[in-house]
Amino acid sequence: MQRLLVVEDDAAVRNTIATFLELEGYTVDAVSTTREALDHLKAGVYPIVISDIYIDDRTGLDVLSAARTKDPGCSVILMTARGTMETVMAATRGGVFDYIAKPFELDRILETVKRAEATRDQSPDEDGEFEDDAMPLTEMIGTSSAMIDIYKTVSRVAPTDATVLIEGETGTGKEMIARMIHHNSLRASMPFVPVDCGAIAPSLLESELFGALRGAFTGADRDRIGVFESANKGTVLLDEIGDIDVNFQLKLLRFLQEREVRPVGASRSRPVDVRVLAATNRDVQKMVEDGRFREDLWFRLNVVRVTIPPLRDRRPDISLLARYFLKRYNDRYLQDVKLTDSGVKVLQEQLWPGNVRQLQHLIERLTILAPQGRIDSEAVLDAVRETEPRETGGESLADTEAEQIRRVLAATGGNKSRAAQILGIERKTLYRKLERIR
Repeated sequence: MQRLLVVEDDAAVRNTIATFLELEGYTVDAVSTTREALDHLKAGVYPIVISDIYIDDRTGLDVLSAARTKDPGCSVILMTARGTMETVMAATRGGVFDYIAKPFELDRILETVKRAEATRDQSPDEDGEFEDDAMPLTEMIGTSSAMIDIYKTVSRVAPTDATVLIEGETGTGKEMIARMIHHNSLRASMPFVPVDCGAIAPSLLESELFGALRGAFTGADRDRIGVFESANKGTVLLDEIGDIDVNFQLKLLRFLQEREVRPVGASRSRPVDVRVLAATNRDVQKMVEDGRFREDLWFRLNVVRVTIPPLRDRRPDISLLARYFLKRYNDRYLQDVKLTDSGVKVLQEQLWPGNVRQLQHLIERLTILAPQGRIDSEAVLDAVRETEPRETGGESLADTEAEQIRRVLAATGGNKSRAAQILGIERKTLYRKLERIR
């Protein structure tokens, strides 16, 4: 059995891990600070290091760097209750062996240690695919094990050119995941082009993606470059891929196989170098079983799959997200609104059918309209009730509703589309209400 180093500032957690591993036959050195960890790493070689991320004035990333500098073959296992995409990406760049979200079962630690032992004799992976230390900002916030798994998948697949299928309900952040993959890839300096396949008429999708020559069809008064060519060397996100017409699926499959586009009306194809990501809120596998989606196209798209859980399945993350959005909108609208514990509790009790996007709009609304600058349980409940669909819409507007509309419009600089989003209503509904206010 090998000697392990455990770095954890929480005494109870540190002692539990150390005792458990010692009972499994390992020799364990357990320390509580990064200084002690770095001293131990200078004095000896540890084939496996288990460290918390957030410890003191330095972090587990410093421990990771020191351990890998001393021994490039060292397997470092990082654990945290406050994981973010940034820390996972930084850990991945540093050569972390695995990243575990707290709380965890002790068997998970043991299984990870055994995997590290099994790979100890293998040649270490080459690092250095990313030379820029700058980390992109992201709203992909969460400490649940499902989110940590997503962070790890994104960090591993981003440097490759693999096609990724991103699944999740509307509002879960599928496009954000796609952007994170692109921004952490070798194509990051080139275009990222999202295409909403569900918003394009089936008859126009081919020319939209592949381009068209002048005169190819009625209205084609000039040559048009398609999305794939315009994003050459970059990344294209095919959003709502499940809405693609079955007749066009074969053409898309051929493009993914050949990486050539043939504009509508052209006699020759031309090569294009573009990475393709796909996203959907539908069960494409069920569509394949029902004969509504080509199986070969499904296999081509589903090289790596990322499934984003709905917000109702990651309730502990709601507090983090709410405070993140509150800070953003406090800064944007020059406010100092506070979110109370009672407000957080009510936010965590909601079902959130619109997921993170719905939460974001609600927090923006509350930042603008919060009474006495506080978002408490009553403020949240009022905002939720006001954004729920109403059975009747013919009643005259209450003075409070009219005042809310005026305040949101003032905060958004008169942007009616943005105001409608914040208020949780359709834009046409806002126009109707404005007519009544006048």
